[in-house]
Amino acid sequence: MSTELRRLRNYIDGEFRDAADGRTTEVVNPATGEAYATAPLSGQADVDAAMAAAAAAFPAWRDTTPAERQKALLKIADAFEERAEELIAAEVENTGKPIGLTRSEEIPPMVDQIRFFAGAARMLEGRGAGEYMEGLTSFVRREPIGVCAQVAPWNYPMMMAVWKFAPALAAGNTVVLKPSDTTPASTALMADIIGSIVPKGVFNVVCGDRDTGRLMVEHATPAMASITGSVRAGMSVAESAAKDLKRVHLELGGKAPVVVFEDSDIPKAVEGISEAGYFNAGQDCTAATRVLVHESVHDEFVSALAKAASEIKTGQPDDEDVAYGPLNNPNQLKQVSGFIERLPAHAKVEAGGHRVGDKGYFYAPTVVSGLKQDDEIIQQEVFGPVITVQSFRDEDQAVEWANGVEYALASSVWTKDHGRAMRMSKKLDFGCVWINTHIPLVAEMPHGGFKKSGYGKDLSGYGFDDYTRIKHVMTSLDA
Repeated sequence: MSTELRRLRNYIDGEFRDAADGRTTEVVNPATGEAYATAPLSGQADVDAAMAAAAAAFPAWRDTTPAERQKALLKIADAFEERAEELIAAEVENTGKPIGLTRSEEIPPMVDQIRFFAGAARMLEGRGAGEYMEGLTSFVRREPIGVCAQVAPWNYPMMMAVWKFAPALAAGNTVVLKPSDTTPASTALMADIIGSIVPKGVFNVVCGDRDTGRLMVEHATPAMASITGSVRAGMSVAESAAKDLKRVHLELGGKAPVVVFEDSDIPKAVEGISEAGYFNAGQDCTAATRVLVHESVHDEFVSALAKAASEIKTGQPDDEDVAYGPLNNPNQLKQVSGFIERLPAHAKVEAGGHRVGDKGYFYAPTVVSGLKQDDEIIQQEVFGPVITVQSFRDEDQAVEWANGVEYALASSVWTKDHGRAMRMSKKLDFGCVWINTHIPLVAEMPHGGFKKSGYGKDLSGYGFDDYTRIKHVMTSLDA
């Protein structure tokens, strides 16, 4: 007996709509491997309609006062809190994440981040007005950019949507947001909530695949394209946006080094690194996946980490004992499995290294040691519950190996030596350096990387500034 699938829809100009040509795609729960909904597979007509709605809504939204935009965002935050259980249920279907962790680790920071940007709307900064040339007064206006085309990823569908729409709306822009084709459910629910608070056309959601995203980025209307995704996707967006000089905001992959020195508290480091490496099944561009350990404590650390991994459980969302859920889709399971299958002979799997069960896309917490700097699993992003370990001899080698990848998003240093921690924070070529911790984020501090991890910042005042443009106004005092 077949179960009727729930129908998700686009949200354009204040109303829910099917794709103009009626095309749909099935949405699968990764914890079961079974379809639970259909979503529009949007094409040119749908993107055109969403962009037209956002463009039409922009002048009025741009001209609202910061206080009015703040009020709207605070209402959105309150509504997210009030409807938290609905959002959690949708996100768990999207991703298979543990219910309890989604409730405790995602809803509170999301609400806090929306409230932060509500406040940022009233704190626009610029140089003070002054006479920098005799007889002329200059001042700076910060203005919204316009329509923003935004593409969110499947690893944190709700939270990454917040990171995109909240600063954009706070600055006075209008939004066309596309969720991943594998995780549209929570974004559709967000549209229902946000749409009841902001004027029609200010916030639009278009579901679809990578071709839909390409149509959004290539569209003539948006003045900015923002994506969180793979390096390949980011490079494609940058290339497309270059054709008409759109602004581009890219938050891409990561391969975070975790440098553990001989004076660190090994049990504490193992606990923090395992939590930061396996959280969300390692599907986090800042995950603690690439550990560099001083040779004098290498064996002790590997043994302790392998033991910790063996005690970590993955499983169904309603199991309160699980630390993480499934990988998001069959392709991701294949990718993670492939890295382990292709390990060189000198590598050793200390824990895990296999799929868990035959229902859903679960993978065991894995530790791999004995690796060399040029090994594939060291150089490329696995994006799964896999932690690699290398042994280094001194600080210079640790820095060389830590920086010796094409990614530059996040890193951490574990040591009791304050001077060493400060030296490493200077030398590590990453957008974030944590010291004796890994992965905490706060709304007030910027998140974003260098090199192939992209450019632009999420969160903080820097992230808010990215959604504004600067205009110089000069007036004659003699007029």
